[in-house]
Amino acid sequence: MVVTDSPLALHKYVRRISKDFSTVRRYSNTPAVVVGSVRASTSAFIAAETAAHLPTCGTPTSRTPVSTPRGIRRRQRMRKRSSVSSTLSKVLILNVRDLLKAHAGGEPLKEHQPRSWIETNFQKRECIKFIPCPKDDTKCCCGQAQITHQTIPGIESGSPGDLWLPTKHTRPQPTDAYGTIEFQGGAHPTKAQYVRLSFDTRPELLVQLFTKEWNLELPKLLITVQGGKANFDLQAKLKKEIRKGLLKAAKTTGAWIFTGGTNTGVTKQVGDALLLEGQQRTGRVVSIGIAPWGIVERNHELLGHNREVPCHSISSPRSKLAVLNNRHAYFLLVDNGTQAKYGAELILRRKLEKFISNLKLHPSKNHWLKTNVTHSSTPVVCLVIEGGTNTIRAVLEYVTDSPPVPVVVCDGSGRAADLLAFVHKYASDGEEQPVLESMRDYLIGTIQKTFEVGLDQSEKLYQELLQCTRNKNLITVFRIQEKPEGEAQELDQTILTALFKSQHLSPPEQLSLALTWNRVDIARSEIFVYGQEWPNGALDEAMMQALEHDRIDFVKLLLENGVSMKKFLTIPRLEELYNTKHGPANTLGYILRDVRPHIPKGYIYTLHDIGLVINKLMGGAYRSYYTRRKFRPIYAKVMNSYANACRKSSTYQYQRYAGANSLSLVTGLLPFTSEMALFEFPFNELLIWAVLTKRQQMALLMWTHGEEALAKSLVSCKLYKAMAHEAAEDDLDTEIYEELRSYAKEFESKGNKLLDFSYRQDAEKAQRLLTCELHSWSNQSCLSLAVAANHRALLAHPCSQVILADLWMGGLRTRKNTNFKVILGLAMPLYIRQLDFKSKEELQQMPQTEEEHLENQNLDNDDSDRSQPDAEALLADSYSVRDTKVHENGKVNLTAGAEEQPSKVSLTDSDPAQFREFFNLSEYNEVKQHQPLRLKKKFYEFYTAPITKFWADSIAYMFFLIMFSFTVLVKMENMPRWQEWYSIAYITTLGFEKVREIISSEPVAITWAYFTVVRISITLCLQYVPLTLELTIPLVGRH
Repeated sequence: MVVTDSPLALHKYVRRISKDFSTVRRYSNTPAVVVGSVRASTSAFIAAETAAHLPTCGTPTSRTPVSTPRGIRRRQRMRKRSSVSSTLSKVLILNVRDLLKAHAGGEPLKEHQPRSWIETNFQKRECIKFIPCPKDDTKCCCGQAQITHQTIPGIESGSPGDLWLPTKHTRPQPTDAYGTIEFQGGAHPTKAQYVRLSFDTRPELLVQLFTKEWNLELPKLLITVQGGKANFDLQAKLKKEIRKGLLKAAKTTGAWIFTGGTNTGVTKQVGDALLLEGQQRTGRVVSIGIAPWGIVERNHELLGHNREVPCHSISSPRSKLAVLNNRHAYFLLVDNGTQAKYGAELILRRKLEKFISNLKLHPSKNHWLKTNVTHSSTPVVCLVIEGGTNTIRAVLEYVTDSPPVPVVVCDGSGRAADLLAFVHKYASDGEEQPVLESMRDYLIGTIQKTFEVGLDQSEKLYQELLQCTRNKNLITVFRIQEKPEGEAQELDQTILTALFKSQHLSPPEQLSLALTWNRVDIARSEIFVYGQEWPNGALDEAMMQALEHDRIDFVKLLLENGVSMKKFLTIPRLEELYNTKHGPANTLGYILRDVRPHIPKGYIYTLHDIGLVINKLMGGAYRSYYTRRKFRPIYAKVMNSYANACRKSSTYQYQRYAGANSLSLVTGLLPFTSEMALFEFPFNELLIWAVLTKRQQMALLMWTHGEEALAKSLVSCKLYKAMAHEAAEDDLDTEIYEELRSYAKEFESKGNKLLDFSYRQDAEKAQRLLTCELHSWSNQSCLSLAVAANHRALLAHPCSQVILADLWMGGLRTRKNTNFKVILGLAMPLYIRQLDFKSKEELQQMPQTEEEHLENQNLDNDDSDRSQPDAEALLADSYSVRDTKVHENGKVNLTAGAEEQPSKVSLTDSDPAQFREFFNLSEYNEVKQHQPLRLKKKFYEFYTAPITKFWADSIAYMFFLIMFSFTVLVKMENMPRWQEWYSIAYITTLGFEKVREIISSEPVAITWAYFTVVRISITLCLQYVPLTLELTIPLVGRH
């Protein structure tokens, strides 16, 4: 093939290359039947290009170029055409390879595939008019060479003096590059999403790309990093602080990090910090690199629709282009039609930052807002590390923008950062800068030396530095030499503190911001300062937000700073907590479907529903306060008053919920009234909420606060065990079952340790703690709760064993041969007088049933004896004279005497007569403790003791077995003997006893009661049938 020097031949050559390329691109969207044609076209294309650029030897038509100026120019043109041809050939082969791979893998190819959302909304830019560059007339102002520049019919080339504008001399087309980059070189490829887009893309589309296509959550803080493009070194200590501080600030606050995206300069330093984050194997920080498309090396490899592109983050040493940093997770490749030029991304990046800064952190659809609580926008902060002249101009733009953006400067990083830190140090607060004006010549010389610029530009940069100092409050300098309060200042604290200082936020807004970031250290040091005034309801709203988002440290901080849970927790707020979508995943919905079948989608849980869930999990006779009849009118009254008050409020919003029961979720900050203080122990209610929603750390916090810690640990243990059982029955993940079981074991351990500590401090009070009746826990006792939770360790504790042994012995006090003495007392009732019994005072301290309590009142004639308190009880700060009643299940009820109100005795008063009375009572009680029981009382205590009942029942049962066997096996006379009558009487009384047990026992499930009745019926029938036959057969034989 003869290479000609004609311009017409050159245009034909380029046109043919473009035509073949367009043909293959068109083939990539056609059915698989044309694959053969594509292969043939590819082979022909490669063969033609090879023949076109390699001179053929041995043919008549070939000739060798001579070493003339004309030959030299010809060879240069051939090299240019060869480089263009090789690039297009690679692209052509790459697209055909993807087409053949898709066909071989069996992927269906549609003839008309709809464009994706990214192709529809994002565009690329291509220069359509060649304007010669003043420095090189063979290149366009866009950076492309004339030979590769696209020509459009009807558009003529410009002259060297024309101004090239991307908005005027480029045309938009649907983007042709987006997908996933797989950075190679590590143990596993690091993946990152990318998209090529136009410089004038609307920022709302970018936010939609982040949230909808890339599934990112909106940021709670935006950190934009500014600095130099060229590589630089940092001090080892400063480098470590920057890496650690930037990473901590991003991870703890849920921030996004904006960088330049390329593997050079300050972006490389940020990438090193992200490398440290990758080694920790935690959640990946959202790092977004915004880089110019034309500056990316080998960007033609990124062409394709939703492709996975393998890439090595290694740049060529002689290349003026840059590679992408392999530690970033997302890339926006901004295209303005230029090649090998920076600046295409600046406008888009600034517009995106400003748009994000206007987004609200807390949309109003999540809460019923009040007028005294407002939610701030997403904060933006600029971090300056090193930098050049453009960095100073960027800082000036940030601090003078509306609204302004605070800037954090890392002193000691070099160049622009050091200059900004120096000027900030000697700047004054007013307009006049006498100190800086006196150092004018020194600063201008330093600027010239640092940036290697002329005098005019140095003076301009000096003026820009002075303008930056006029907004000194917006600039914060981070220095590693500063050590406030004995500790080095960390970068993350500096960044967050700078936001509070620069933005004029109210204390509630600052607290909401710190709560969103989950930075309790910032709230403690910057917000809860001495003399801080809070509007009504602000701390309650913060507490609500902390509980919803499971912020344990903030709940502690708010409790320390005066939040009253009794005033805070109302019925609407508690329902809101049960219906919140924040926090960890839980199994509450699965359990609720068992008690409330056919729940519609979007159903709002009420407290009655929660009560049913609690009853199901606790089982037995436990009945939640939410399901009791007396709670229903209170619930209706409170919810109606809340709804009416919110309708009258000007800020009433009905956005989040709809439906008949949506009024139960009003969480406005209405004034506190006594009607709304329905929870006597609010920490108990919050503990149950935390357990049911699987917030273990929150549950532990609520366990440490409030009263009845032992009962709370037992209830939590029972709920967790029941939830684990339900999770196993619902075939949920094994990890959920194991997690719930581990939580139950943790509360088991805490309850056992608490009882052991109490028992070591005071054994008597520990025993009362186990048997005291708890009105807030369905009138259960800790002992009965331990039985329900199957807490074997607590039941085996010496304190529990002492109580059980004391209850087992009743009024008896024997140390040796107890069983023999009881049997002897049953055989010879007169021997009862010789047994040892407890005194009256000891019997009063013992748990009693209600029948025993009434019987004691009838047996004791001296009521004044019971009205005198003992000395040990009077040592307490306050004492209430009460009698102790315990039901059969071990529950204790402390009630006042039958004829007198509880009287309190205090030893803190200064009345000396009261002390004399106390000592007289003490001496009287010492003598009184040795008063013996009367004979009638002894007989009563002996026959009502559980050990006596056991041996009497055992002896009677053994005698019954003997008589029953004798009746069945031995031939009897026509008339029943006393053995038969005894067996009949025993079986009849046994049947009545079982019926009485069923009636007086605690309510259980219907299936279990039915099983018990069937079992008793079968037992009685099996025992009655032989006796019936024994009685009827002789009568039949006689007839």
